[in-house]
Amino acid sequence: MKYIQRFTVREKILLAFVLLGLGAWLFYYFESPKAVKEETVFSVQDSNQHNPGENGDVGNEKGVAEEPEIIMVDVKGAVINPGVYEMESLSRIKDVITRAGGFVKNADQTQLNLAGKVTDEMVIYVPVIGEISKIPQTGNLSEETKLISINTADLNELQELPGIGPSKAEAIIQYREENGAFKAIEDLQNISGIGEKTFEKLKDLISIQ
Repeated sequence: MKYIQRFTVREKILLAFVLLGLGAWLFYYFESPKAVKEETVFSVQDSNQHNPGENGDVGNEKGVAEEPEIIMVDVKGAVINPGVYEMESLSRIKDVITRAGGFVKNADQTQLNLAGKVTDEMVIYVPVIGEISKIPQTGNLSEETKLISINTADLNELQELPGIGPSKAEAIIQYREENGAFKAIEDLQNISGIGEKTFEKLKDLISIQ
């Protein structure tokens, strides 16, 4: 009888362990998927923060700087290799001069704004020392290089020239309308009232560009 009673107690203890183990297993079984699911969601969110999806990719693509376009620049005058060069649109005048082989010994670099940006179809003229540039460059230049085109200047611009008043300015415009553009600055002497002396005052201030 004692043996049966002792066995019954041990059996109860064993049953208690079995029940505890079963309870632990059931708890793990039902709670584990939730934990895994939460961990998965967290991992996906964390991944999205570090690796943006399509929207993030589009934003990054928009933030990438576009490649500069290729433009054509004509270099004339006192450079080693004058000619037309392909340049990137972000280039400066100094870059074009370098492509053209650099300046010749008697080039007047003071008349150029080497930091100026180049544009498509731009003409860069490098004068020699003692020469006034015949083609204005871009950027902040001295007034000496800002020549007035006798082919495009209007009435007011022409009157900025020494010795050119309203009547002569009108005569220049009328000449253009009747004969077409001036082929050379010397043709200005075909205008009545503009003789050799007046032309000498004007020749370094005008162009046909």
